[in-house]
Amino acid sequence: MRILHTSDWHLGRSFHGVGLLGAQAGYLDHLVEVVRNQRVGAVLVAGDVYDRALPAPDTVSLLSETLVRLVDAGAQVVISSGNHDSAIRLGFASPLLERSGLHLRTRVEDIGRPVVIGDCAVHALPYLEPTLTAGALGTEERTHAGVLRAAMARVRPGLGRVGHDVVMAHAFVSGGVGSDSERDISVGGVSAVSPEVFDGASYVALGHLHGQQQVEANVRYSGSPVAMSFGEAGQRKGSLLLDVTTGGVTAELLEAPVPRPLAVLRGDLEDLLTDPRHAAAEHAWCQITLTDGIRPQGAMDRLRRRFPHTLELRFEPQGVAIPTRSYTERVHARSDVDVCCDFLEHVRGGASATDDERELFQQALEESRVHRQELDDRGRTAAGLAGRAAGAA
Repeated sequence: MRILHTSDWHLGRSFHGVGLLGAQAGYLDHLVEVVRNQRVGAVLVAGDVYDRALPAPDTVSLLSETLVRLVDAGAQVVISSGNHDSAIRLGFASPLLERSGLHLRTRVEDIGRPVVIGDCAVHALPYLEPTLTAGALGTEERTHAGVLRAAMARVRPGLGRVGHDVVMAHAFVSGGVGSDSERDISVGGVSAVSPEVFDGASYVALGHLHGQQQVEANVRYSGSPVAMSFGEAGQRKGSLLLDVTTGGVTAELLEAPVPRPLAVLRGDLEDLLTDPRHAAAEHAWCQITLTDGIRPQGAMDRLRRRFPHTLELRFEPQGVAIPTRSYTERVHARSDVDVCCDFLEHVRGGASATDDERELFQQALEESRVHRQELDDRGRTAAGLAGRAAGAA
């Protein structure tokens, strides 16, 4: 049989202020055609269907219409929740929807209950926030590796009962390469999980990292079908078509349509405006870094006459002292804990944070992240809760 592995649709996402819903709709049209033309029996979506816990109405409508079209085209659809999804909202009416061929796996309780399609058992693991799910999974190890090991301990007794076993997971697996568009899921500074956690599976369909990549022979990320950061320029976007045979599982990348490519340009303003080598970028979303010794006046307006879809302009003069960078640029590569410790050192006159203080910062940041995850999962925001409390008062 044939299976389509996809993930990280992030429906409703914007890119430097430009809405991506049109491009995402184009990809989903392509997906439906692939299912029809390639006789795909199952579509696996490994998390982050939505970009936020409370998606806009047009985003929900797009997903609803797409799922109907995929099932009508003859495919079973298996969706697991990602760290951007509200597991509770995404999993609404899942027992009823399962009767129509749409299988939603968003709860810890569903782990160990595979979706059997033909001679393949699909074991879909929802995104597992360690602090929130470790207890339910019966493990004291509150790390990504710990909860995934506990989840696979529930899955493993069912492996080998059908022809092949496919495991779906939304995680950062060692060997994968991230990009700027992914939300940090690290716990205590650690997010990576060894691929050995999934030993025994015929194929592991991963989500979370937005670049299509192969971690091991049978462990792959499909990547996001639409680019969401300039760090993804040059990546091949699409879905992985799996052929499941008696000999095993093979994967082939089916490239998605690209309504507008990405271009990263660097150089003097006049060279960029006149160099014919940049002709292809005239129709692309552009990130441009100017290297002129003196910042040119009206640079963005002039650039947009040739590159009308320029979204980001940077200035890094060559041959002169680089002016002080913005705060955002200075802290870009530093962890949240490092930023907190830097602030503490600054306000108390150069005295560095002690190991105990650093650990306290780490604990506070972790509790804040988990609290946000709990709010997201229930489709609420801190502002909304504050408003409710004020109204009650």
